[in-house]
Amino acid sequence: MFFNKQLLPEATQSQTGMWGWASALLGRARSDAGPVVSVSSALALTVLQNCVTLLAESIAQLPVEMYERVGEDRKVASSHPLYPVLKYEPNPWQTPFEYQELTQISTGLRGNSFSYLDRDADGVVRGMYPLDTNAVTVMRGPDLLPVYRVYGQDPLPKRLVHHVRWMSINGYTGLSPIMLHANAIGHAEAIQQYAAKSFANGTALSGVIERPATSTAIKDQASIDRITDQWAQKYGGSSNAHKVALLQEGMTFRPLSMTNVDAALIDTLKLTAIEISRIYKIPAHMLNELDRATHSNIEQQQIQFVIYTLMPWIKRHEAAKNRDLLLPSEWARYFIEYNVAGLMRGDQASRYAAYAVARQWGWLSANDIRRLENMPPIPGGDVYLTPLNMGDTARLPPILHAGASEPTKSQLDDVKRILT
Repeated sequence: MFFNKQLLPEATQSQTGMWGWASALLGRARSDAGPVVSVSSALALTVLQNCVTLLAESIAQLPVEMYERVGEDRKVASSHPLYPVLKYEPNPWQTPFEYQELTQISTGLRGNSFSYLDRDADGVVRGMYPLDTNAVTVMRGPDLLPVYRVYGQDPLPKRLVHHVRWMSINGYTGLSPIMLHANAIGHAEAIQQYAAKSFANGTALSGVIERPATSTAIKDQASIDRITDQWAQKYGGSSNAHKVALLQEGMTFRPLSMTNVDAALIDTLKLTAIEISRIYKIPAHMLNELDRATHSNIEQQQIQFVIYTLMPWIKRHEAAKNRDLLLPSEWARYFIEYNVAGLMRGDQASRYAAYAVARQWGWLSANDIRRLENMPPIPGGDVYLTPLNMGDTARLPPILHAGASEPTKSQLDDVKRILT
């Protein structure tokens, strides 16, 4: 017996206003600003599309490694049947990059991503097939484990579904960032629609020609049109820049500058871009908002992007893969991990300086450094250095130990021998 109920949090229902629970099911919500927000309309906003694809492409490019624990060490588990599924072919039509990108995009937009797991007779995963998030209903079984109904078919048990979820209130389904922040996204859509209608229906003049009220040179509309057309033909466009014009009959040319409304619209568009970037914790400089960025803080912001923005998403994927793809009997022996070393690289000078310190103090060998730089190992490169002025205190001569107040005769003889 299953509780046939979609697990939607109350917070999501309250965010959707009068649309309520049904709108959350349909993935649509009317914002207070007026526009109806959906995944498609939200993705049409360039800044939100930038945020979602930036996260997806950054995570998809990371190598996914599967390791086997060997005592205190670890080695690549290339002989495990799951290894080629992770590294080369998750399913017959997708590359690992495409599969991971789709998984993150679905999670970033809807808060959940689902994949059907094709297992062999031994329970080992042989393929991961992405499922349409809108077609999956999450239910709770009598054992409190989630079960999944796809397209109204018979429920699938937890062992056959790979589920990655965003922040959750009920513990079973992730909240949809689009529905949760429908008001902020709807506000951005409303401003975009207003700007589009302003350009479509409004007028934008570069300047006006003024003439005195007593002038009689222009008597009808045809004369006015002839003068303005000649003006545009002779002085308009970049090819006529810096030409000298002669106005008669007391006429003057007055250029028009940007209005306060136009300036306010530009500022509002920038504010909405920053507001949407906060949903995904994307630094402003990665959305080409460089007003407050400097050369000295860009690198630190990139490191913060990896630590505070990417790492929580990466840990979600890692934990979900370890839980769903490995058998419970394998959890103590195998684990899946993303390699984020490439994203943490600084500029070349800083990187080489860090390598020099690590090499000098003996916790990286030459081959360790070469592997980090995607270079082949060299013979003899696995040696770890030890500084000459450092050593194990247990192996120091007795004279250097604390409490040895007076040198012995043999020690004095050694010193004399060395000096002479």
